Amino acid sequence: MKAKDFSLPDQSGKIHKLSNYRGKWVVLYFYPKDDTPGCTKEACGFRDAIEEFNKKGVVIVGISKDSVESHKKFSEKYHLNFPILSDVDKKVIQAYGVWGEKKFLGKTFMGTLRNTYLIDPKRNIIKTFEKVNPLTHPQEVLKGI
Repeated sequence: MKAKDFSLPDQSGKIHKLSNYRGKWVVLYFYPKDDTPGCTKEACGFRDAIEEFNKKGVVIVGISKDSVESHKKFSEKYHLNFPILSDVDKKVIQAYGVWGEKKFLGKTFMGTLRNTYLIDPKRNIIKTFEKVNPLTHPQEVLKGI
């Protein structure tokens, strides 16, 4: 299955398109909210493993519905070394099918599902990781490459 192209701003307002990464492997991960416990663990896990991903020629890109300003604070606070993209309109989140029903503390609500896509240099989705564990996910993705 082909990965859908997109055009979204990162934490510094720079526009990123999936097509800009043609010829590279991409880990495209969707997460619910900046600066929450699980999302912070997951982002810091990718940050800490960036050298291992770089050695394999893999680019990390995160996406959530938070604003550019929120991403900027989150990125600076945790010294993130990869782009996190702002999808406030949820267009890309919906295009990838990661807007869905979630349950937390007995309540059901709509939100961003914690899914990740491994995309090859020709923009094919090679592997999908669903309902990931944010504590171990970066290492799980590395093993899958």
